[in-house]
Amino acid sequence: MTTVAPDVTSSGPVSAPPSRLAAGLGFAVASAAAFGMSGAWARGLLDTGWSPGAVVLVRVGLAALVVVPFGLIALRGRWSLLRRNTGLIVMYGVLAVAGAQFCYFSAVQYMQVGPALLIEYTSPAAVVVWMWLRHHQRPSLMTLVGAGLAALGLVLVLDLITGAALNPVGVLWALGAMVGATAYFIISADEGNGLPPLTLAAGGLVVGSVVLGLLGLVGVLPMTASTAPAVYDGRTVEWWVPLVVLGIVTAAIAYTTGIAAGRRLGSRLTSFVALLEVVAAIGFAWVLLGELPRTIQLLGGLLIMAGVVVVKLGEPKAVRAPEPVAGAVL
Repeated sequence: MTTVAPDVTSSGPVSAPPSRLAAGLGFAVASAAAFGMSGAWARGLLDTGWSPGAVVLVRVGLAALVVVPFGLIALRGRWSLLRRNTGLIVMYGVLAVAGAQFCYFSAVQYMQVGPALLIEYTSPAAVVVWMWLRHHQRPSLMTLVGAGLAALGLVLVLDLITGAALNPVGVLWALGAMVGATAYFIISADEGNGLPPLTLAAGGLVVGSVVLGLLGLVGVLPMTASTAPAVYDGRTVEWWVPLVVLGIVTAAIAYTTGIAAGRRLGSRLTSFVALLEVVAAIGFAWVLLGELPRTIQLLGGLLIMAGVVVVKLGEPKAVRAPEPVAGAVL
Protein backbone atom coordinates (compact mmCIF):
# COMPACT_ATOMS: atom_id res chain seq x y z
CA MET A 1 0.00 0.00 0.00
CA THR A 2 1.37 3.40 -0.97
CA THR A 3 1.18 6.25 1.52
CA VAL A 4 0.01 9.55 0.10
CA ALA A 5 1.29 12.95 1.20
CA PRO A 6 -1.04 14.88 3.48
CA ASP A 7 -1.47 17.82 1.08
CA VAL A 8 -4.37 16.23 -0.74
CA THR A 9 -6.02 12.89 -1.23
CA SER A 10 -8.57 11.74 -3.71
CA SER A 11 -11.26 13.60 -1.80
CA GLY A 12 -9.29 16.79 -1.21
CA PRO A 13 -7.15 18.17 1.62
CA VAL A 14 -6.97 16.05 4.73
CA SER A 15 -5.19 16.15 8.05
CA ALA A 16 -2.34 13.79 8.88
CA PRO A 17 -2.85 11.14 11.57
CA PRO A 18 -1.70 12.35 15.03
CA SER A 19 1.42 10.16 15.09
CA ARG A 20 2.40 11.13 11.56
CA LEU A 21 1.72 14.81 12.31
CA ALA A 22 3.87 14.70 15.44
CA ALA A 23 6.75 13.06 13.57
CA GLY A 24 6.44 15.56 10.74
CA LEU A 25 6.52 18.52 13.13
CA GLY A 26 9.57 17.05 14.83
CA PHE A 27 11.40 16.69 11.51
CA ALA A 28 10.37 20.21 10.44
CA VAL A 29 11.59 21.82 13.67
CA ALA A 30 14.85 19.86 13.45
CA SER A 31 15.37 21.01 9.87
CA ALA A 32 14.69 24.66 10.69
CA ALA A 33 17.04 24.55 13.67
CA ALA A 34 19.77 22.88 11.61
CA PHE A 35 19.54 25.40 8.79
CA GLY A 36 19.34 28.27 11.27
CA MET A 37 22.66 27.50 12.97
CA SER A 38 24.69 27.62 9.74
CA GLY A 39 25.47 31.34 9.79
CA ALA A 40 26.67 31.40 13.38
CA TRP A 41 28.98 28.40 12.90
CA ALA A 42 30.36 29.83 9.66
CA ARG A 43 31.09 33.16 11.32
CA GLY A 44 33.59 31.50 13.67
CA LEU A 45 35.55 30.16 10.68
CA LEU A 46 35.38 33.44 8.77
CA ASP A 47 36.91 35.24 11.75
CA THR A 48 39.94 32.90 11.66
CA GLY A 49 40.74 33.57 8.01
CA TRP A 50 38.49 31.20 6.11
CA SER A 51 37.02 32.72 2.98
CA PRO A 52 33.25 32.41 2.39
CA GLY A 53 33.96 30.36 -0.74
CA ALA A 54 36.02 27.79 1.16
CA VAL A 55 33.41 27.47 3.89
CA VAL A 56 30.61 26.97 1.39
CA LEU A 57 32.62 24.50 -0.69
CA VAL A 58 33.36 22.27 2.31
CA ARG A 59 29.78 22.50 3.59
CA VAL A 60 28.19 21.71 0.23
CA GLY A 61 30.78 19.04 -0.59
CA LEU A 62 30.26 17.16 2.67
CA ALA A 63 26.49 17.38 2.25
CA ALA A 64 26.76 16.01 -1.29
CA LEU A 65 28.73 12.99 -0.05
CA VAL A 66 25.96 12.21 2.41
CA VAL A 67 22.90 12.91 0.22
CA VAL A 68 24.05 11.48 -3.14
CA PRO A 69 23.59 7.79 -2.16
CA PHE A 70 20.01 8.49 -1.13
CA GLY A 71 19.41 10.44 -4.34
CA LEU A 72 20.60 7.49 -6.42
CA ILE A 73 18.35 5.11 -4.51
CA ALA A 74 15.36 7.40 -5.06
CA LEU A 75 16.14 7.55 -8.80
CA ARG A 76 15.61 3.76 -9.11
CA GLY A 77 17.66 3.50 -12.26
CA ARG A 78 15.58 6.04 -14.21
CA TRP A 79 18.64 7.71 -15.76
CA SER A 80 16.53 9.30 -18.48
CA LEU A 81 15.16 11.68 -15.82
CA LEU A 82 18.66 13.01 -15.28
CA ARG A 83 19.26 13.48 -19.00
CA ARG A 84 15.98 15.33 -19.51
CA ASN A 85 16.54 17.60 -16.52
CA THR A 86 20.26 18.34 -16.83
CA GLY A 87 19.69 22.05 -17.37
CA LEU A 88 17.30 22.27 -14.43
CA ILE A 89 19.74 20.49 -12.10
CA VAL A 90 22.57 22.78 -13.20
CA MET A 91 20.44 25.87 -12.60
CA TYR A 92 19.42 24.55 -9.20
CA GLY A 93 23.02 23.87 -8.24
CA VAL A 94 24.32 27.24 -9.43
CA LEU A 95 21.57 29.48 -8.01
CA ALA A 96 19.81 27.61 -5.20
CA VAL A 97 22.86 25.86 -3.75
CA ALA A 98 26.15 27.60 -4.60
CA GLY A 99 24.76 31.10 -5.11
CA ALA A 100 22.47 31.21 -2.09
CA GLN A 101 25.03 29.68 0.28
CA PHE A 102 27.97 31.80 -0.84
CA CYS A 103 26.01 35.06 -0.78
CA TYR A 104 24.62 34.35 2.68
CA PHE A 105 28.00 33.50 4.20
CA SER A 106 29.49 36.58 2.53
CA ALA A 107 26.74 38.69 4.08
CA VAL A 108 27.51 37.54 7.62
CA GLN A 109 31.05 38.86 7.17
CA TYR A 110 29.64 42.38 7.14
CA MET A 111 26.48 42.20 9.26
CA GLN A 112 24.88 40.18 12.02
CA VAL A 113 23.47 36.74 11.27
CA GLY A 114 19.86 37.56 12.18
CA PRO A 115 19.37 40.54 9.84
CA ALA A 116 21.21 38.75 7.02
CA LEU A 117 18.87 35.77 7.24
CA LEU A 118 15.81 37.97 7.56
CA ILE A 119 16.72 39.81 4.35
CA GLU A 120 17.13 36.45 2.61
CA TYR A 121 13.67 35.51 3.85
CA THR A 122 12.03 38.21 1.77
CA SER A 123 12.29 35.64 -1.03
CA PRO A 124 8.60 34.58 -0.76
CA ALA A 125 7.62 38.09 -1.84
CA ALA A 126 9.98 37.76 -4.81
CA VAL A 127 8.33 34.44 -5.66
CA VAL A 128 4.93 36.16 -5.70
CA VAL A 129 6.24 38.79 -8.13
CA TRP A 130 7.82 36.13 -10.33
CA MET A 131 4.62 34.08 -10.51
CA TRP A 132 2.67 37.24 -11.37
CA LEU A 133 5.00 38.36 -14.15
CA ARG A 134 5.95 34.95 -15.53
CA HIS A 135 2.75 32.93 -15.07
CA HIS A 136 0.13 35.70 -14.81
CA GLN A 137 -0.95 34.54 -11.33
CA ARG A 138 -2.20 37.85 -9.99
CA PRO A 139 -1.67 38.12 -6.22
CA SER A 140 -4.71 38.47 -3.97
CA LEU A 141 -5.29 41.39 -1.62
CA MET A 142 -4.06 39.25 1.28
CA THR A 143 -0.88 38.50 -0.63
CA LEU A 144 -0.24 42.20 -1.24
CA VAL A 145 -0.87 42.97 2.44
CA GLY A 146 1.64 40.29 3.40
CA ALA A 147 4.22 41.70 1.00
CA GLY A 148 3.70 45.15 2.53
CA LEU A 149 4.24 43.79 6.04
CA ALA A 150 7.43 42.07 4.91
CA ALA A 151 8.69 45.29 3.29
CA LEU A 152 8.00 47.29 6.46
CA GLY A 153 9.73 44.62 8.50
CA LEU A 154 12.77 44.83 6.23
CA VAL A 155 13.01 48.59 6.89
CA LEU A 156 12.96 47.94 10.64
CA VAL A 157 15.48 45.10 10.43
CA LEU A 158 17.88 47.39 8.58
CA ASP A 159 17.20 49.98 11.29
CA LEU A 160 16.76 52.71 8.69
CA ILE A 161 14.38 54.67 10.90
CA THR A 162 16.93 55.38 13.64
CA GLY A 163 19.70 55.99 11.14
CA ALA A 164 21.97 53.26 12.51
CA ALA A 165 25.14 52.49 10.56
CA LEU A 166 24.61 49.80 7.94
CA ASN A 167 27.19 48.21 5.67
CA PRO A 168 25.76 48.29 2.14
CA VAL A 169 28.06 45.47 1.04
CA GLY A 170 26.46 43.11 3.55
CA VAL A 171 22.98 44.12 2.43
CA LEU A 172 23.86 43.44 -1.22
CA TRP A 173 25.23 40.00 -0.36
CA ALA A 174 22.07 39.23 1.64
CA LEU A 175 19.92 40.30 -1.31
CA GLY A 176 21.98 37.96 -3.48
CA ALA A 177 21.14 35.17 -1.06
CA MET A 178 17.48 36.17 -1.43
CA VAL A 179 17.73 35.67 -5.20
CA GLY A 180 19.23 32.22 -4.66
CA ALA A 181 16.50 31.32 -2.16
CA THR A 182 13.86 32.50 -4.64
CA ALA A 183 15.30 30.16 -7.26
CA TYR A 184 15.25 27.38 -4.67
CA PHE A 185 11.53 27.81 -3.97
CA ILE A 186 10.55 28.12 -7.64
CA ILE A 187 12.55 25.12 -8.86
CA SER A 188 11.72 22.93 -5.86
CA ALA A 189 7.98 23.52 -6.33
CA ASP A 190 8.05 22.27 -9.94
CA GLU A 191 6.70 18.73 -9.85
CA GLY A 192 6.38 18.45 -13.62
CA ASN A 193 10.00 17.41 -14.15
CA GLY A 194 9.48 14.02 -12.48
CA LEU A 195 12.68 14.21 -10.41
CA PRO A 196 12.44 12.76 -6.89
CA PRO A 197 13.21 15.47 -4.30
CA LEU A 198 16.26 13.60 -2.98
CA THR A 199 17.64 13.27 -6.50
CA LEU A 200 17.19 16.97 -7.22
CA ALA A 201 18.85 17.85 -3.91
CA ALA A 202 21.75 15.48 -4.55
CA GLY A 203 22.26 16.75 -8.09
CA GLY A 204 22.14 20.36 -6.95
CA LEU A 205 24.69 19.72 -4.20
CA VAL A 206 27.05 18.02 -6.66
CA VAL A 207 26.72 20.83 -9.21
CA GLY A 208 27.17 23.43 -6.51
CA SER A 209 30.34 21.71 -5.30
CA VAL A 210 31.77 21.53 -8.82
CA VAL A 211 30.95 25.17 -9.60
CA LEU A 212 32.50 26.43 -6.37
CA GLY A 213 35.56 24.25 -6.89
CA LEU A 214 36.09 25.46 -10.47
CA LEU A 215 35.71 29.10 -9.45
CA GLY A 216 38.32 28.52 -6.78
CA LEU A 217 40.74 26.84 -9.20
CA VAL A 218 40.64 29.71 -11.70
CA GLY A 219 41.04 32.28 -8.95
CA VAL A 220 37.64 33.94 -9.34
CA LEU A 221 36.48 32.76 -5.94
CA PRO A 222 39.07 33.17 -3.17
CA MET A 223 39.70 29.93 -1.32
CA THR A 224 41.59 30.44 1.90
CA ALA A 225 41.53 28.28 4.99
CA SER A 226 43.09 28.16 8.41
CA THR A 227 43.75 25.59 11.10
CA ALA A 228 43.48 28.19 13.84
CA PRO A 229 40.90 27.38 16.51
CA ALA A 230 37.51 29.01 16.08
CA VAL A 231 36.11 31.15 18.88
CA TYR A 232 32.42 31.30 19.73
CA ASP A 233 31.55 33.89 22.40
CA GLY A 234 34.75 33.22 24.29
CA ARG A 235 34.73 29.43 23.79
CA THR A 236 37.45 27.89 21.60
CA VAL A 237 36.99 24.77 19.44
CA GLU A 238 39.23 23.03 16.92
CA TRP A 239 38.87 24.26 13.31
CA TRP A 240 37.38 20.99 12.03
CA VAL A 241 34.47 21.00 14.49
CA PRO A 242 32.48 23.79 12.79
CA LEU A 243 33.22 22.23 9.39
CA VAL A 244 31.68 18.93 10.44
CA VAL A 245 28.67 20.72 11.93
CA LEU A 246 28.21 22.82 8.78
CA GLY A 247 28.47 19.88 6.37
CA ILE A 248 26.66 17.15 8.25
CA VAL A 249 24.19 18.97 10.50
CA THR A 250 23.37 22.26 8.77
CA ALA A 251 23.29 20.85 5.25
CA ALA A 252 22.88 17.06 4.97
CA ILE A 253 20.68 16.54 8.02
CA ALA A 254 18.83 19.80 7.41
CA TYR A 255 17.91 18.76 3.86
CA THR A 256 16.95 15.18 4.73
CA THR A 257 14.82 16.11 7.75
CA GLY A 258 13.19 18.84 5.69
CA ILE A 259 12.22 16.31 3.04
CA ALA A 260 10.93 13.92 5.72
CA ALA A 261 8.82 16.75 7.12
CA GLY A 262 7.43 17.63 3.71
CA ARG A 263 6.36 14.05 3.05
CA ARG A 264 4.45 13.96 6.37
CA LEU A 265 3.05 17.49 6.60
CA GLY A 266 2.79 18.61 2.99
CA SER A 267 4.49 21.65 1.51
CA ARG A 268 2.09 24.22 2.94
CA LEU A 269 2.41 23.38 6.64
CA THR A 270 6.12 22.62 6.26
CA SER A 271 6.73 26.09 4.85
CA PHE A 272 5.08 27.64 7.94
CA VAL A 273 7.22 25.62 10.34
CA ALA A 274 10.32 26.46 8.27
CA LEU A 275 9.95 30.09 9.38
CA LEU A 276 11.39 28.92 12.69
CA GLU A 277 14.75 29.02 10.92
CA VAL A 278 14.75 32.79 11.39
CA VAL A 279 14.16 32.43 15.12
CA ALA A 280 16.75 29.66 15.32
CA ALA A 281 19.35 31.79 13.52
CA ILE A 282 18.89 34.65 15.97
CA GLY A 283 19.04 32.22 18.90
CA PHE A 284 22.24 30.52 17.73
CA ALA A 285 23.83 33.88 16.92
CA TRP A 286 23.11 34.89 20.51
CA VAL A 287 24.43 31.65 22.01
CA LEU A 288 27.49 31.19 19.76
CA LEU A 289 28.42 34.77 18.88
CA GLY A 290 26.87 36.89 21.62
CA GLU A 291 24.82 38.79 19.00
CA LEU A 292 21.31 39.94 19.83
CA PRO A 293 19.40 42.23 17.47
CA ARG A 294 18.06 45.51 18.80
CA THR A 295 14.42 45.77 19.79
CA ILE A 296 13.47 47.52 16.57
CA GLN A 297 15.15 44.74 14.57
CA LEU A 298 13.28 42.08 16.52
CA LEU A 299 10.04 43.91 15.74
CA GLY A 300 11.04 44.00 12.09
CA GLY A 301 11.70 40.28 12.17
CA LEU A 302 8.26 39.62 13.55
CA LEU A 303 6.71 41.76 10.80
CA ILE A 304 8.65 39.93 8.13
CA MET A 305 7.52 36.55 9.44
CA ALA A 306 3.94 37.81 9.72
CA GLY A 307 4.15 39.11 6.17
CA VAL A 308 5.45 35.80 4.85
CA VAL A 309 2.64 33.92 6.61
CA VAL A 310 0.00 36.28 5.17
CA VAL A 311 1.53 35.91 1.70
CA LYS A 312 1.31 32.14 2.05
CA LEU A 313 -2.32 32.35 3.18
CA GLY A 314 -3.08 34.49 0.15
CA GLU A 315 -1.96 31.81 -2.28
CA PRO A 316 -4.71 30.23 -4.39
CA LYS A 317 -6.01 26.96 -3.02
CA ALA A 318 -5.21 23.78 -4.87
CA VAL A 319 -7.95 22.26 -6.99
CA ARG A 320 -9.23 18.98 -5.59
CA ALA A 321 -8.48 15.86 -7.53
CA PRO A 322 -11.42 13.91 -8.98
CA GLU A 323 -12.80 10.93 -7.10
CA PRO A 324 -10.98 7.69 -8.02
CA VAL A 325 -12.78 4.75 -9.58
CA ALA A 326 -13.87 2.17 -6.98
CA GLY A 327 -11.19 -0.43 -6.42
CA ALA A 328 -8.41 1.65 -7.93
CA VAL A 329 -4.96 1.27 -6.32
CA LEU A 330 -3.40 4.49 -4.96
